[in-house]
Parts: sequence; C-alpha cells; structure tokens
Amino acid sequence: MARSPKQPPVIDRNLDALPASARWREWMNRVEAVVFAAREPVSRDILSSVIGHDCNLDLIISDIQAELATKPFELALVGGGYQFRTKPAYADVIKASGAPVDLPPGLSQHEAMVLMVIGYFQPVTRSEISRIFGREVSRDTIGSIKRGGFISFGPRSPSPGAPYTYITTSAFLTAFGFATLRDLPDLEMLEDAGLLSRHHIQKDVLSSLLGDEDVETE
Repeated sequence: MARSPKQPPVIDRNLDALPASARWREWMNRVEAVVFAAREPVSRDILSSVIGHDCNLDLIISDIQAELATKPFELALVGGGYQFRTKPAYADVIKASGAPVDLPPGLSQHEAMVLMVIGYFQPVTRSEISRIFGREVSRDTIGSIKRGGFISFGPRSPSPGAPYTYITTSAFLTAFGFATLRDLPDLEMLEDAGLLSRHHIQKDVLSSLLGDEDVETE
C-alpha cells in the first residue's frame, strides 16, 4: 500500500481567540520566523499562507521593517521574495572584522566577480568580459557560473562569428541581495574594489552605460 504524501501541519491562521494586538504580534512573529528559517527569499504567497485571510501582508512587513530601523539588518525584498540582509552601511565593518562571510553558494571569489560584471554589462560575450577584467576569463569559469543557474544564454552578438552572450537570471538577484537590476551599485564601487579597470573596457560598451560625456579618452 502506497504511503500518502506527508501533509503539512494544520495551523490556526485567523487566531480569532486572541486579542487584536496579540493577534497582530503573532502574525508578525510568524512572518519573521519563516523568513529567518528559509534558505532563500520567501515569496508573498508563502508568507500569506501563515497569516489570517484578512491580514494585510504589506502592513505586517512594514511594521517589521519599522522595528528593525535601528538594527544592523533589515527585511529586504530580494529577487522577488523577502530575506533578512545586513544593511549596506555595515559592509566595511564586516569586511574589517575578518569574520567569514558566505559567497553565493557554489561560487569562488573570482566567479562571483565575473558574475557581478555580467550583471552590469549584459548581454556580454566571454571575450568582452575578458577585456573588462584585462585578462582571460576561461570557458570553465563561465560554465561553472552557468551550471549554478546564475546566468543563461542571451542573444547572439553581432560581432564576427556571432558568439553567445550571457545574461543574469533571478538567481543572480537573490545571490547578491538585489530586488531588481536597478539596485546594482555604481560602477565606481567595482573600480574601488579592484574588480575591473575602465582602461580595459571597450569604449562603445562603456559609453552605452555611462553616456559619452563620462567616457575618458586615452
């Protein structure tokens, strides 16, 4: 006899037996607990499944964010879901502490930097990525990033040979804590971190990103 799939526990979502204030606090606690325990950003549908039918999830999230205003971490919208993230203002403190910090799962430091550059310059070919870095970026590196699900093939490049270009996926947003590609930091931050040099970036690519007036000639 086949076993039936294990059913999730039944919970009281509406909490009608609790006073209004206690009910709201319990709904907030539930949302925080689910986000804290999850290994990836949690969708609105999942969060809505643990609170009352008439509960406004946006107001719950807003109240949680307000309570975290003085904390060094926040409840952030990341890649289509919610996740607890350290606030950017504490990035230098964390780096200076030397505490081990997780890279996106399955990525080396070099692969993470290549992935970030693809995020900025997409759609971009491997040879263009190599010129951005000023050194060869191997097929193995690109292949490893692609196997992790962080990038996929983009349109063929119009350059000779029509090589493949690469674009990021939603997993890239999740890995780096961005809600959308508009959240990527300024290019100057990559330069300051030593991740790329404008000297090696093609002028037409740089011009399209920053505008002709910002591109220095050699």
